[in-house]
Amino acid sequence: MIVFMKAIQVTRAIQMPDLLRLGRYQKAPELGPHILFFSGGSALNVVSQVLKSYSHNSIHMVTPFDSGGSSAVLRKAFGMPSIGDLRSRLMALADETFTGHPEVYALFTHRFSKKARNSDLLVQLDAICAGKNELIRAVPNPMRSLICSQLGYFCDVMPATFDLRGASIGNLILAGGYLNNHQHLDPIIFLFSKLVGVRGTVKAIVNDNLHLGADLEDGSRIIGQHRLTGKEQAPLTSPIKQLFLSADADTFKPAQAKLRKKSRKLIASAELICYPPGSFYTSLIANLLPDGVGEAIASNNCPKIYIPNLGRDPEQIGMTMDSSIQTLLHYLKASAGPKHKTSRLLNFVLYDSRYKSHLSPVSAELLEELGVQLVDTQLVCSSDKRCYDPELLVSALLSLT
Repeated sequence: MIVFMKAIQVTRAIQMPDLLRLGRYQKAPELGPHILFFSGGSALNVVSQVLKSYSHNSIHMVTPFDSGGSSAVLRKAFGMPSIGDLRSRLMALADETFTGHPEVYALFTHRFSKKARNSDLLVQLDAICAGKNELIRAVPNPMRSLICSQLGYFCDVMPATFDLRGASIGNLILAGGYLNNHQHLDPIIFLFSKLVGVRGTVKAIVNDNLHLGADLEDGSRIIGQHRLTGKEQAPLTSPIKQLFLSADADTFKPAQAKLRKKSRKLIASAELICYPPGSFYTSLIANLLPDGVGEAIASNNCPKIYIPNLGRDPEQIGMTMDSSIQTLLHYLKASAGPKHKTSRLLNFVLYDSRYKSHLSPVSAELLEELGVQLVDTQLVCSSDKRCYDPELLVSALLSLT
């Protein structure tokens, strides 16, 4: 006899905030939910700091395509993916208590002065590598030896002309570990996570040394993440038509990346998938460009939620809330393939109607057409209406798990 098993989908009423659920998570964060974020930059760091009090199981897929700041110096010198955003997220999730070794945290978050002479900074770096600087002396063994080993490797291969001004010690340690581990990020991120007691999982969406590029609606083409964000250079004057990957930092060399099996498994383990606020194209959409990301998202039955930006994002020039949702789905479907319905890629839009976002309100007609539900709840504190209140946002996300 053949028995056919039918899948049964169970739904529940959601209370915002679900105080009982929040209390349970806070008492045992090591058993907290697996909430996955596709992000980059620093926009999610404060939220991550709050979230680690409720769950040690959050998953952060971070873009390695940053081409500005101190990361650009490392990328140019070694032809490597960006590690600055990875370090930043690791630090946001780090255990800052005594058991989390705050002296390691202090070392990894230390930056060299931007105004000092490079020759003086080289002396400081040599002292840290030799274990003689006060920052490294405060770190107990065997962690001190591990850190000195990775940083020592960086010092051995560092070009003589390398500019240390403004450099993050954490970035240099990560770079040394990357180069020392056959140009793989995972081993050094794992070690880094253990050293500072990271309360979650941080992973680069891909391990490739690639750059972001965009075709604009005015017909121009821009290569380089730092040229798109409106932070280090003047904001865009024309909307982005298409985002892509390039193998070169300055000229367009078409490239593609593929999601690795380990990353696919992480996406499959998520209990809630979030498309969070931040730079819309260079942080969020950039994570969806590698082959296989959309397919992995669609294969997971968990809820998927979009949290739009509150303030003005220079990358979203000319965009509305409706077009932001449609653009997000465009890239998700391009990666997932035509066989997957919208319901496999996006289910909710988290919104606070009490605050007027820079983007126009989402239309009920579009939501009905897509089958997406609007979750309207308080997310903005009355004292600061420029950004989401991290406690309120984390409470809302946890209530949805």
